[in-house]
Amino acid sequence: MDVIGTLLGYALTVFVVLMIARMLLDWAGLVSHGSPWMRRARTIAHAGTEPVIAPVRRVLRPVRAGGLSIDLAFTAVFVLALILRGVAFSL
Repeated sequence: MDVIGTLLGYALTVFVVLMIARMLLDWAGLVSHGSPWMRRARTIAHAGTEPVIAPVRRVLRPVRAGGLSIDLAFTAVFVLALILRGVAFSL
């Protein structure tokens, strides 16, 4: 069980890093017009995280605050991945 928990913990670590990359690339895309490598990296980050975030987004809709939209699904999946990562490494 120790090896399975460690492997699952590492997989969740990769997922968390991918989510952080998605967040940073989305923020950078707002500031700049986006170079080809940034668009490609953003596509890869979205492809790796969207299958997990999309079902949660159907339940937790983004919150609108004026012109700003806060994606609660991203936040919920990120926090859950961090919790599951901690649990997996403690197995």
